[in-house]
Amino acid sequence: MTSTDTPDLECTNLCKEFGKVRAVDNVSFEIPKGSFFSILGPSGCGKTTLMRMIAGFEDPTSGNIDIKGKSVLNTPPNKRNVKMVFQHLALFPMMNVYENIAYGLRCIGMDKAQIDQKVRDVLDRIALPDVGNREIHQLSGGQKQRIAIARCMVLDPDVLLLDEPLGALDLKLREAMKIELKLLQHQFNTTFIYITHDQSEALVMSDHVAIMNEGRFEQIGKPEELYHAPRTAFVAGFVGDSNRWSGKVTGLQDGVAKVTTDAGLTMLCQKQDGRDVREGQSVTIYVRPEFITASRSKGQDTQTSDLNAIHGKVDSVLFNGANSRVLVRGPSGELIEADVVVTGSTDDLHAGDEVRLNWSDQQTMCFAT
Repeated sequence: MTSTDTPDLECTNLCKEFGKVRAVDNVSFEIPKGSFFSILGPSGCGKTTLMRMIAGFEDPTSGNIDIKGKSVLNTPPNKRNVKMVFQHLALFPMMNVYENIAYGLRCIGMDKAQIDQKVRDVLDRIALPDVGNREIHQLSGGQKQRIAIARCMVLDPDVLLLDEPLGALDLKLREAMKIELKLLQHQFNTTFIYITHDQSEALVMSDHVAIMNEGRFEQIGKPEELYHAPRTAFVAGFVGDSNRWSGKVTGLQDGVAKVTTDAGLTMLCQKQDGRDVREGQSVTIYVRPEFITASRSKGQDTQTSDLNAIHGKVDSVLFNGANSRVLVRGPSGELIEADVVVTGSTDDLHAGDEVRLNWSDQQTMCFAT
């Protein structure tokens, strides 16, 4: 492997145990240079423990961590070329912006002229060239985020770790900062490793995402791969919204599984790599709301038994502009979600309307349970 091919970070068979609890369980992955890589999972899945091991704040029970092709297992945190941005940023309130960014450069003994140049350069790159003399309390939430990143990036790290840095921001600012963080990562061309339990953050910003569950990586892939081709039931249920049914495979033909649900419905599901099923097997079916078409049904249609079709009554309409959704009460009393366009006209669906829900077998995900 040439130096240009060497991953910025490679973890091999990494484990961390706290007594009898294995917080990180045999995790292996590598991140190529200049990537935005997110680790996404529920609280308590081990993602922060994994990040702390990469940073050097925790020692692995077993396994190896390479940064730029060199093991850092016995290297203390201050000797690793890794920097970390925390949720609460940890900016020094007694220092102005310039002094916050210059602090790390002074600690390594850089002369004043070099410090001045590097601070000015990094402020330009984060598009805040004129805030050097401002106090931290004078900054907006988004500006503080950028200063926290600038304080790390001025030290030219090989890897920047971000531990849920948007968690303390309000919703509108979080949405704006997703785009800003991605632009900043391109600006610096440094590997960002982003820890989050918010799937929207991970999917919007990342080149690749690892889905973590109970200390293990369930799947690593591009955001669109995780969304459209999940390999496990956990990934299908955790990434995006899904309707779910439990049932049993009653037939297999030409790569299509026929499933009878516990409620007596019959559905067809396309088999895909990584989630093949057998006849007689218990399964869970997942169908995303955006793949379900909801239309008013006529009285004589309500008794049809088409596959991948359900008749029901609109329980409520959740209006959210272009992302509006109907909740439909199915024949067994279950609520089924489907995305709809609300135009404000008489054609819109309303609570109490009888509807027919349809979807394709190609959009029906099926996993053994």
